[in-house]
Amino acid sequence: MFKIKILYLVCLTLFIFLQGCGNKSAVNNENEVTNVGVGGRKYGGIFKMNESEYIKTLFPPSITDAFSYRIANQIYEGLLKFDQTYLTLKNGLAESYTIDESGLTYTFKIKKDVFFHDADCFADGKGRLMTAQDVKECFTYLCTNVPQNLGFEIFDGVLKGARTYFDATKNGAKPNFDIEGIKVIDNHTISFTLEKKSSLFLYNLARSFAYIYPKEALLKYGNDMRIKPVGTGAFYLSAVEEDIAMVLKRNNKYYGKDSLGNDLPFLDALEIKFLKDRKTELFEFKNGNFDLIYRLPTDKIIEIVESHADDAPDSEYKKYQLQREAEMSTHFLMFNHQHTLFKDINIRKAFNFAIDRTKILEYVLQGEGFKAGINGITPPVFDSYPIDSIKGYDLNIDSAKYYLSKAGFTDGKKFPKITLELNSDAERNVAVATEVQKELKDNLNIDIELNVVPLAQHIDNAMNGKTPFFRMGWMADFPNPENFLYLFYGKTVPNGPKEPAFPNLSRYKNPIFDSFYDKAMATTDVKEIVSHFQKAEQTLMNDAGVIVLWYDEGYRLLQPYVQNFPNNPMQYRDLSEVYFDKK
Repeated sequence: MFKIKILYLVCLTLFIFLQGCGNKSAVNNENEVTNVGVGGRKYGGIFKMNESEYIKTLFPPSITDAFSYRIANQIYEGLLKFDQTYLTLKNGLAESYTIDESGLTYTFKIKKDVFFHDADCFADGKGRLMTAQDVKECFTYLCTNVPQNLGFEIFDGVLKGARTYFDATKNGAKPNFDIEGIKVIDNHTISFTLEKKSSLFLYNLARSFAYIYPKEALLKYGNDMRIKPVGTGAFYLSAVEEDIAMVLKRNNKYYGKDSLGNDLPFLDALEIKFLKDRKTELFEFKNGNFDLIYRLPTDKIIEIVESHADDAPDSEYKKYQLQREAEMSTHFLMFNHQHTLFKDINIRKAFNFAIDRTKILEYVLQGEGFKAGINGITPPVFDSYPIDSIKGYDLNIDSAKYYLSKAGFTDGKKFPKITLELNSDAERNVAVATEVQKELKDNLNIDIELNVVPLAQHIDNAMNGKTPFFRMGWMADFPNPENFLYLFYGKTVPNGPKEPAFPNLSRYKNPIFDSFYDKAMATTDVKEIVSHFQKAEQTLMNDAGVIVLWYDEGYRLLQPYVQNFPNNPMQYRDLSEVYFDKK
């Protein structure tokens, strides 16, 4: 719909191999070429990369963080997927699809040569053929009221009968009826009927919530699917050492081919480690122990960027591929709007006006970002959605003091000490939070404490209302501004302050915002959608509903031999077509 602008740890010889998930073939630890395909594309090698945070879960209906998403996308597939270069939709497990004249019924033909990964959840340990019934069962789970399901949002109010089924499954009840809008026509054909037209339905089928997995895996592993995924993707999870590393091996039964007709994937395996220190990560990258580094040490960004100028002299960084992209990513601080303090708009405005976003971007991040967050929550990467028209907040100490006094805390006197909770993200978040802490003290005489916790705990605390003030970053999992505005849609907020809330972690509620959001979702006219979304977003900013800090920019370095791995604003990664050419 929218056009897009868009240290090394010990060797992994003692991995804990998963019981019952995946083949047992060994990986050649030397990155040797084992075969050459059409177009000179080479087979073989282990792609090694790092993530600064450990995964929360690899169970599709529970995936909410980018670290888990990037790994899960190599293991699972949905009916549709994104093109890695342009982020346009393309077929995944679907061979094709049609939409009827009413625009309400979508019929999908499913590929007939797709098999699930070998796993001991199957009777003979061999992955079986995937069918339309698997799609129905996965989507039915997405409409089931259980704590592990965080993906109901993609069908609620869209798929016919989804809400009825969801309500009927409360407290573990099992309905004696199916979801009205899902019909299995034959083993490889399935249709979906919507309650109303939706410009986002197809996008949602490419999201991680809609990945397809076999019912046998869910029945056997249950909550252990967090680290025992069974999918249809180009790689399967072979080994995992919690918080340390994972190995994904080549799926030799993968159906996919590239545009030249080569069988995919090219790589033998993927090796993901979880180092939190970016300087150690860069050191290991330069020693050839990583093939990709995403996000650079702050104090090295300028040197690395300048080393890639056309007239730059030779340097240690010039030989690497530098990829740089403004991202569909915003970093912000959230208030729990059900907390006594942050129910007061004056306090929220005081906090917003007291923070110097430009200083954070230029001096704390040293330019590792695209733009200071002085507008709305949506990042400035959508051509059809001009974010500059949204008026947000920037440093204004007089206004900050005025609103704090209006809230009854003149000069910060008697303001209760509060805690800002965050995850570290290789210390970048800590550096920013420390600056926020200093500015709130200097400008408002308010003391806040910092509490750094692991990512999984951080998300759980935010979802369950256990923290009143917390940092978050959101990277889109589909290319549309709605992905950001839905974070503040009030109709998803539960009544109880301790009931889990997702994706509206802030529990922000304003009927005016919701009305504009609903109007945008009820039309397919792009101009109307943009207009309604912008009015909703301005309402959020008028309410000082969130503290937007900055819009991100991604820097990636690749080893010179890495081929066919384009960057994109969503950090959507599909390593099935990546290959090595060391010549």
